[in-house]
Amino acid sequence: MLTSLKPKVTTIISNNAESVENRLTELCNLLRDTVDYYDWVGFYFKNGDKEELKLGPYAGEPTDHTIIPFGKGICGQVAVGNENFVVPDVAAQDNYIACSITVKAEIVVPLFKNGENIGQIDIDSNTPNPFTEEDERFLEFVNQEVSQIL
Repeated sequence: MLTSLKPKVTTIISNNAESVENRLTELCNLLRDTVDYYDWVGFYFKNGDKEELKLGPYAGEPTDHTIIPFGKGICGQVAVGNENFVVPDVAAQDNYIACSITVKAEIVVPLFKNGENIGQIDIDSNTPNPFTEEDERFLEFVNQEVSQIL
């Protein structure tokens, strides 16, 4: 199912008539609307020279977490760890920042440009333990595509 989305992702990313922000918003909407267990989809990016992430385009419920310090929460851990982080059950995570009581699971995949971790895609799910290796590979592909327009 996720593999069938790859051409749509590429089409959105390569649409140079749209701003980068609009393309990323459209991408978030595509993923949220198409994958039934992707309930919140968003990008966080390194905030200049600061040791923090800043919320970029997203699709889903508004969040108060527009700035996340490095090391804090799952996103903050990925910012320093540079590796995918899959949380099958957010209630079992000590360093989890709750965005909504309905969220049961989260996946965060770092976004690299020229070998540097410049951000990440963050997906919350209201379904317990929905993420598989297929999600990881797909989101790595999404981030590779995104990195080409940043």
